[in-house]
Amino acid sequence: MKRLLNTLYLTNPDAYLRKKDDALSVYIEQEKVMSAPFHLLEGVVLFGHVGCSTSVLGACVSRGVSVSILDEGGRFQARVNGPTSGNVLLRREQYRRSVDESACLLIAKRFVTAKVHNARVVLQHYARDYPDMKEHGVANVIDELKRSGDDVRQCGDLNELRGVEGNAAHAYYSMMDGALRSDRIVFAGRTKRPPKNPVNAALSFFYTMLSRELVSACESVGLDPQMGYLHACRPGRASLALDLIEELRAPIVDRFVLSLFNRKQLDVGDFLAESQGYLFKEGTRKKVLGYWQQKKQDQIVHPFLGERMPLGLVPFVQAQLFARYLRGDLEDYPAFLWR
Repeated sequence: MKRLLNTLYLTNPDAYLRKKDDALSVYIEQEKVMSAPFHLLEGVVLFGHVGCSTSVLGACVSRGVSVSILDEGGRFQARVNGPTSGNVLLRREQYRRSVDESACLLIAKRFVTAKVHNARVVLQHYARDYPDMKEHGVANVIDELKRSGDDVRQCGDLNELRGVEGNAAHAYYSMMDGALRSDRIVFAGRTKRPPKNPVNAALSFFYTMLSRELVSACESVGLDPQMGYLHACRPGRASLALDLIEELRAPIVDRFVLSLFNRKQLDVGDFLAESQGYLFKEGTRKKVLGYWQQKKQDQIVHPFLGERMPLGLVPFVQAQLFARYLRGDLEDYPAFLWR
C-alpha cells in the first residue's frame, strides 16, 4: 500500500522556498521558519506570490514531488511535473476507450452512479442527524436521487447522462442548507464563478485541493489525467481527475466543509466579500489547510478492498483501481461507494 505523505502549503506572500541539502526550507525575510525533507513530501502548493527558485522546481520534480501554483483565492494557475512516466500501453488503452462511444459511456456511467449514490447516502446521514431536515423535503430528494441512479443505467449517450447528473446535483445541493447549522450563513444553491457565499467559497477551494491530489494520483499510476470520459477533453483540463472527483465530492469534501461550519471552525468573519465573490482571508486559508491535512489522516475501510487506510489515500487507490480496470485485471471499475 502506498504511504500517505505530506503536502507543503505555502500561503504567506512573503515566504520564499529554498533547497537546503535534501530538504525544502521556508524563509520569511531571510529567516528560516521551517524545513521539510523531500522524502516526506508528495507535493508543494504555492498560493499567490510565494516565491521559489528554478533549482527548487528542479529538485522537486527529480524527486517526484509535484509543485502546484494557485492564486490567492485557491484557483489553479499552473503545475510543474517531471518527465511523463508509466506504461505507454496503459495510456494507449485509456485513449482507445475514450474514443469508443460505448466504452466511454460505460465508464462515465460508473462515475455518475457513484456520485449519485454517495450524494444520497450523505443526505441520509444528515437526515438522521438533523430530523428538522424533513421539513425541507429531504425525503423527497433522497427518493429523487434513487430514481436518478436508476436513470443513469438507461442513458443512451453522454449528453443524456450529463443531464441526469446535472439534475441530481441540483437536487442534492438544494438540501445542503438544511444540513448547515449556522444562523449567519444561507446556502441557496451551488454557485462557482463567483462563489456567492462562504460555503460555496469553501467548497470550490477544497474541490480544487482534491482535484490536485487526483491529478497526482493519476500520474503516479501511469494514467493521463487530461484524458477523461464524462468530462470533455479540453487543452489544459484534467478531465480524468474531474471524472474521478465526482464520486468523492459528497463523502470527502462536502461533509468536511459542512463540519467546519457546523463546529464553528469557520464563520462568515473568516471570509472577504469582494467583486469576485467570497474568498478566504489569508489567516483562514492557513487554518483550514491544517484541518484538511488532519482530515486526510482519518481511517476508513475501503468499500471495495475492505482494507483500513487513511482517507487521504482514497484518490490514489481509485486511480490505481481504474488503471487495473483498463489493463484488464478487473472486469469492471469499482467506483468509491460511501456507506
